[in-house]
Amino acid sequence: MSAAVTAEQAVHGRNTITSRAVRRIVSAVTAEALGVRASEVSVELSDARGALTVTANTPVHVSPLGTADGASGTLLERLARAQTTIRERCLQLTGSTIAHVDLHITGAKLEQRRRVS
Repeated sequence: MSAAVTAEQAVHGRNTITSRAVRRIVSAVTAEALGVRASEVSVELSDARGALTVTANTPVHVSPLGTADGASGTLLERLARAQTTIRERCLQLTGSTIAHVDLHITGAKLEQRRRVS
């Protein structure tokens, strides 16, 4: 007798991701998109007819004047790209659809990023 199970015989189940885990993932994705630490990001989730609404309170990394950081565009353009990134990346990681992302910017981080060589 073989213990192997074919795909047709397998019992299908489901994975459940807790809201706490989703909040932590959204915090990490938001932090990465805005160039800050995940511990600086506070996230609230709410239900919007089966999809999620994300409200994130976060600082944003801003390059000091006269330095080139690779972050192109105005601050508003960067925030709009971050909203799209948060939606897409969280869908990939959790399978949860995010209908709306509100970013409440709480400050600006002006530290220069250092390269590790």
